[in-house]
Amino acid sequence: MTASSLHQHSFVFDAHCDTLGAALPGPGQRDLRHRGSKGHLDVPRLQAGGINCQIFAAFPGKARLQASPTAAVLERVHVLHDLIALAPEDICLIQTAADLAALRCDGPIGAILSLEGVEALVGRMSLLHIFHRLGVRNIGLTWNHRNAAADGVQVGSQAGLTAFGRELVATCNQIGIMLDLSHLNPAGVADVLALSHKPVIASHSNADALCPHPRNLTDDQLRGVAANGGVVGVTFVREFISPDPAAATLERMIDHIDHIVQVAGIDHVGIGSDFDGCNPIPELSNGEHYPRISEGLSRRGYTPAHIQQILGENFRRVFLQTLPTT
Repeated sequence: MTASSLHQHSFVFDAHCDTLGAALPGPGQRDLRHRGSKGHLDVPRLQAGGINCQIFAAFPGKARLQASPTAAVLERVHVLHDLIALAPEDICLIQTAADLAALRCDGPIGAILSLEGVEALVGRMSLLHIFHRLGVRNIGLTWNHRNAAADGVQVGSQAGLTAFGRELVATCNQIGIMLDLSHLNPAGVADVLALSHKPVIASHSNADALCPHPRNLTDDQLRGVAANGGVVGVTFVREFISPDPAAATLERMIDHIDHIVQVAGIDHVGIGSDFDGCNPIPELSNGEHYPRISEGLSRRGYTPAHIQQILGENFRRVFLQTLPTT
């Protein structure tokens, strides 16, 4: 079987994109039902890339973090719900393990709704339950800054989770929301790994050993995610692939996959593009180029079964363990 054929017959899961923000009303608004000439993702490009499940982040935006983050996130939640209502044959909302298990390569794309940072909760656990009812099933505790739960990687502090953050971990475990370590400071990562009794993910982070960057994970952190049963999504962000962004290529990204496999194991690595939130590597400039990952992994000698794990089976496994059953 060729790499292209293998990709077409594999379950492909992308753990992070910021595309919802590009579909907000206003100048430059993109209709995600149609192939666009700008940005990285829309339904046709998800389909062309063979992406079967996509996590859509509802990020309030850098300029709005201090303004009205709850309203900003709700606007993005509405964008996804509206897209699903307008194109139910093409995309569906994943809320339960049964929803995820029912996804097929030739069916609608599964959409998992995520919060990137918990600013929208404004320190209120009641709002977590409201967002859960709206379909949120993944939460990155921070973006790069401090919020009511924890410190992001740009704060530079050694503080771990706050009392609200610790309660958030317990509640997410209880109601079936995946916890996401990307953007969280090292002390917060350690706290989540110690507290969570469910697998956790780092949706879009690479290996610090190959590219030292606060957003990448150290080998000890990679081993911690593996011990927890979780998965790290290797990302297309140039600055996280190579200290020289001009040298960031698909081959160098696969070096990060190789490293995480060596340190954490084949069961603990996946893909998290960060499409529409980054300047991706040239070979993966939009979603329709996703099959190039399978081609690159095949050239490295990965078996078909291992390629399928990396493409999506690892992420599907941990979400099946975490999502509510009904």
